[in-house]
Amino acid sequence: MSEDDGLVAGADGRPRCFWYPQMPEYHDQEWGRFVRDDRLLFERICLEGFQSGMSWQVILRKRENFRAAFQGFDMHRIARFTDKDVERLLGDASIVRNRAKIASVINNAGRAIALIEETGSLTDWLWRYAPAAERRPKVVDLAYYRTHTTSPESIALSKELKRRGWTFVGPTTIHALMQATGMINDHLEGCVCRAEIAHANSTSPAAL
Repeated sequence: MSEDDGLVAGADGRPRCFWYPQMPEYHDQEWGRFVRDDRLLFERICLEGFQSGMSWQVILRKRENFRAAFQGFDMHRIARFTDKDVERLLGDASIVRNRAKIASVINNAGRAIALIEETGSLTDWLWRYAPAAERRPKVVDLAYYRTHTTSPESIALSKELKRRGWTFVGPTTIHALMQATGMINDHLEGCVCRAEIAHANSTSPAAL
């Protein structure tokens, strides 16, 4: 393990990605693991949108506050938010008070509902864009990680979401979503979680 390979030792001495010390539980228990639930995926899209231009650590620390403010990211309840709710959220110091991002969550709630009504499942529709295993790099090293902030799949998904009226869903944001929710496994080569997640995701009954 060294700065060159981007690996650091975890509490158990095994190698992890370089950013593990900042978010150890998130690194080990969430990032890269399957999320196949409409509400949870909608929440992730919203939080990734709030993260745009900010540190993910900030968003993660405020996640429970976001959940309370946005009523558990229940898209049907959010779609009914009014200008009064927007002003309430702008006055909530426990979340990120950005009018455009708050409006985006409300807009995207309606878009998500429409997509579910059309296709039956936000999850299944989003996962159509997950790259096939053979299209993923065999080795994800530090150089790859730092230079690949989008992918052909995230660009295609971003374009289609924007066409459908979604906002704050640029290719970089969508790539981060795909990394975080198991659509791609971008733990660094040598990170103990990379092999664990590859095995778990390949044997999951929910795998596509």
